[in-house]
Amino acid sequence: MSNSSYYNPADLANFGKITEWQPEMGRKFFEYYGEVFKEGALTEREKSLIALAVAHTVQCPYCIDAYTSDSLQKGADEAQMMEAVHVAAAIKSGAALVHATMMMNKAKELSM
Repeated sequence: MSNSSYYNPADLANFGKITEWQPEMGRKFFEYYGEVFKEGALTEREKSLIALAVAHTVQCPYCIDAYTSDSLQKGADEAQMMEAVHVAAAIKSGAALVHATMMMNKAKELSM
């Protein structure tokens, strides 16, 4: 089986099939996943925007595809979606930069 890409868009539609080789674990995952995205302290729209932002930080093309569609279906607009992605990007870059303190500490230690 050869694809021109590591990611096959058709695989997103087959996500439910992950239960085939481990039905019990797959069932438990999908039950949990379904509960997580139900309305609670956060609206379904807010949860979808969070998922879209996280999808960008973990760089999952399947999740980006799914939660772009889901966010739109739940009433988010393009500006809200892009803002959510910018929040995720700021956190990811901040997390990388804060680790520079480790480098700075080590460099100071070695320079002494």
